This record gives sequence, structure tokens and C-alpha cells, in this order.
Amino acid sequence: QVQLVESGGGLVQAGGSLRLSCAASGRTFTSYIMGWFRQTPGKGREFVAAVSWSGITTDYADSVNGRFTISTDLAKNSVYLQMNGLKPEDTAVYYCAAGATWGKFGSRWYIRPSEYEYWGQGTQVTVSS
Repeated sequence: QVQLVESGGGLVQAGGSLRLSCAASGRTFTSYIMGWFRQTPGKGREFVAAVSWSGITTDYADSVNGRFTISTDLAKNSVYLQMNGLKPEDTAVYYCAAGATWGKFGSRWYIRPSEYEYWGQGTQVTVSS
């Protein structure tokens, strides 16, 4: 059974930092893209960042580029999202997701939530002004 378990969310002041973790288990993720998405009430899930399981290839939403860093730890089967310079508009529930790379078409397919097969339960991030 595949499981993605997020942790590390919380309340932080604007300008502060948080590090989200996603522990993955239940299968081999070698051929998967790992993504972080976020969602606020009444809105759909928004792409934040993605990384190949090897950690070599990364991509970010324009809104977080230069402030957030996504990475993997193969030994721990984990994915991380280091968030610096947090802003109130970063407040959301953050989700970790895994999307198989085969059968996907188009550049940057990984920004679409529908392309991911597995999701975590989410962790709340709240940034106060």
C-alpha cells in the first residue's frame, strides 16, 4: 500500500522559514516525479514544486521560485520542501504527491494535479503578517 505522509507544517511569521517533509513508502518511486501542491479554501490545488526522484531535475511555480527549494533523500525515501521568506499568501494546506513518468505527455505535465496517482493527507502552513 502506497503511503505519502507529510509533516512539518505550522504557524510562522512573515519572513520566516519552514521545512516540509514527505515520507514515501509502499513501492519504488524511481520512475516517479514527486510534487508539492497547495490548496486554500474554495480553490483548486496549485502547483508549487516538482522534483525527479533522483533529485537532479527540479521545477518551481513562479510565485515560489527563489524562495522554496525541493529536494529528495533517497536513503530515507523522502521528499522535502524548504520554504524561506514566507509570505501570508503562502498560507495553505500543502500536499505531497507522486506521479508516474510513463504515459504522460506535454512539457511540464507535472504541474497538473490530475497527473498524480498518489497523494498525502496534507499539512497546514499558516503565515501571519
